[in-house]
Amino acid sequence: MNYDQTFANALKTIKEEGRYREFADIRRRCGSFPTAEHFSGDSKRDIKVWCSNDYLGMGQNARVIAAMHEAIDNAGAGSGGTRNISGTTHYHVELESELADLHQKEAALLFTSGYVANDASLSTLVKLLPGCVIFSDEKNHASMIEGIRHGGGPKHIWRHNDLAHLEELLKEHDLDTPKIVAFESVYSMDGNISPIEDICDLAKKYNALTYLDEVHAVGLYGPRGGGVAERDDVLAKVDVVEGTLAKGFGLMGGYIAASSDIVDAIRSFAVGFIFTTSLAPAIVAGALTSVRHLKASQMERERHQERARTLKRKLREAGLPVMENPSHIVPVMIGDPVLCKALTDALMDRYNIYVQPINYPTVPRGTERIRLTPSPLHSDAEMEHLIDALNQLWGEMDLRRAA
Repeated sequence: MNYDQTFANALKTIKEEGRYREFADIRRRCGSFPTAEHFSGDSKRDIKVWCSNDYLGMGQNARVIAAMHEAIDNAGAGSGGTRNISGTTHYHVELESELADLHQKEAALLFTSGYVANDASLSTLVKLLPGCVIFSDEKNHASMIEGIRHGGGPKHIWRHNDLAHLEELLKEHDLDTPKIVAFESVYSMDGNISPIEDICDLAKKYNALTYLDEVHAVGLYGPRGGGVAERDDVLAKVDVVEGTLAKGFGLMGGYIAASSDIVDAIRSFAVGFIFTTSLAPAIVAGALTSVRHLKASQMERERHQERARTLKRKLREAGLPVMENPSHIVPVMIGDPVLCKALTDALMDRYNIYVQPINYPTVPRGTERIRLTPSPLHSDAEMEHLIDALNQLWGEMDLRRAA
């Protein structure tokens, strides 16, 4: 076995397909978001970031930053261990209480990322429920898919947001068979929103638990930032809510919120939780401040929704193929991985605009796109610069026909 050649061949394949991923070497400028510095060799220049998941710019919030500085001064850098062995700081306890309250649940549990939260929680739930069958929306995130796989139980994939298909699959199993219906609220690549209440009612009819991923909704929707389920006043119908601290709240980490028994069971059995060093106190303190701030402040959410609507309108008026949806997600279809990469390279090189190409396996082949994320801090002038750049490049690259 020629190991190096095997790896080289694998890389050659994805490069030829146009989906080799390159990292942009950037450093966000504190207090000036969406401005960042882009490093290339020995040089650097200012760019505008249009693809950050820090949707509300809370990673730049002065109160959040101050809370992180204070936590470092008080507690030092790291947590010191796993949650079970010295890594449960008072910051962790406070944040879990705030998150349980946010989702109107009895308890919450922190993880090091949203990916880990889904993987650890779903796999553990399946293992703890003998004979459990999972029903997973076909567009669920990779972390949910991996969690279901690691659980090792039987599963059914139901067509995206198709309630008739979900019911057809649920009917195949006895009422007393343990079941979990796993789905998302906001689907991050297309921007669709699921009919949460209808799914929960269907799950209850067939005696199934509901597991809702609100990663792209927490902080952004609802009167206190509790997500689409809070916005639609259906939190009581959801058994397990999974969220992140890395998007609307601007930090890092993931969590679940559920009944005390569900949370305690996952805390006690999930290897992805038990054997991982806990989040640093500064991160947790920042997230705690962010959650508390967004429970009370509507300004960021209202401005964010306005910015998303405005950008979609400007893209439509320019004749650019923005994908319509009811959420804050702004995808623009390209349909070809090579053209998608060429477009984003040109945006960076010629216009100092950073947008990352989205390609397979994040989206299906032939649906490659750019995914724009306007924040409350993006100005009208920055939008106009983006639209002008896209218009120019679209014509040069003949992308209208490709799309």
